[in-house]
Amino acid sequence: MNRKVKVLPVGKLPAEILKKLLGLYTSTDHGVVIGPSIGEDAAAIDFGDLYLLVTTDPVTFVTEDIGTYTIFINANDIATMGGIPRWFLATILLPEKQTTQDLAENIFHQLSAACKKMDVSFCGGHTEITAGINRPIVIGMMIGEVEKNNLITTKGAREGDDIILTKAIAIEGTSIIAREKRNELIGKFGEGFVNTCRRFTEEPGISVLRDAQVAIAHGEIHSMHDPTEGGLATGLFEVASAADVGLIVEEECIAVLPECRILCRHYGLDPIGLIASGSLLITINPRDTAKVLGALRNNGVPAAKIGRILPKEHGLKIKKRNEVLELPAFDRDEITKIFD
Repeated sequence: MNRKVKVLPVGKLPAEILKKLLGLYTSTDHGVVIGPSIGEDAAAIDFGDLYLLVTTDPVTFVTEDIGTYTIFINANDIATMGGIPRWFLATILLPEKQTTQDLAENIFHQLSAACKKMDVSFCGGHTEITAGINRPIVIGMMIGEVEKNNLITTKGAREGDDIILTKAIAIEGTSIIAREKRNELIGKFGEGFVNTCRRFTEEPGISVLRDAQVAIAHGEIHSMHDPTEGGLATGLFEVASAADVGLIVEEECIAVLPECRILCRHYGLDPIGLIASGSLLITINPRDTAKVLGALRNNGVPAAKIGRILPKEHGLKIKKRNEVLELPAFDRDEITKIFD
């Protein structure tokens, strides 16, 4: 009898599989201080007086402004570890029978413009026309640096920490849906509404570099994490997994923009599981929570305390009204449903 092989869903590898593969096949030789593990946003490598921070992230869900997206999401991974992004390389995969010179040049222009905006050097990579794909894919690699005493890791979250969330959840997801389903949504909600959603990449924005820098300057930050694919729920799971802790969040404290609610309702999506670049999860000594929240708001970054870190045995919980429930888990990002 043939054994039925389970096909995995689109999105991140299941955590238990990824954890096994990381344990079997990766290493921390040659000065690696922070190596690969679930929840950590970048590797840290001892480089003398500084740590080099190295990360890689692809953009696969969006085609419009793909270069801009790539720079922001890779820079976010450097920012969450307390660092400054410095150097960027890209692998650009272009679809066969669809690629023109204009398409390639547009992606290069977007990458270059976003790098200049962040004072990052676009210093290398690889470009090819690739069989078997139907849209451009850009895989970014960002290198940054951080002073050794300023390194922040996801696993640094401590029992008793408050959890802060900046901006609102699913900013990236809202923008992607508006871009990928533009014509359909204009007919339903109007061009003005769709354009507002599309511009979420700029306002409120998917970069968390400012969020991180302000927080670090005003409080005792124990960890930061960039919730991306799988949304806030997956981001919280990754924090808990990295730090070996439990947590509880309050649904009513989690900001969801009205446009996001409308699109999620239209497509039957749960915002808490929708790709969430633009938000920053911060765990912080409670004595500094009010100070950091005030500093963020004074710098134009909305933020709120959404929960706290608990001992591991409490598990991962979400409070909805007066009921405490298990935090939902998502096998795949909610945004994949719009492509089904």
